[in-house]
Amino acid sequence: MAEQTPAPQQGRETLIEYPCDFPIKVMGARVDGFAQAVVGVVQEHAPGFDAASVEMRLSAKGNYLALTCTFRAVSQAQVDALYRALTAHPMVKVVL
Repeated sequence: MAEQTPAPQQGRETLIEYPCDFPIKVMGARVDGFAQAVVGVVQEHAPGFDAASVEMRLSAKGNYLALTCTFRAVSQAQVDALYRALTAHPMVKVVL
């Protein structure tokens, strides 16, 4: 007799256990206000986020800036909302 496959569950499953420190990388053009705008969005979704912890890296030619923001994630819904807010921001090119 064949083994039964469990029915798919509603929603998305994750292997991440919350709360946890969650790094998110945000890339955009190297323009005035980019880092501040990204930090502002992150702080809206993760109020305890420390702006001093942001890691910055320039592209090889210096035209783009990558920011790594590690925040305390409390749920998948929080991570998803932050990702959506960052990708919708006009200064942001890529979010990983």
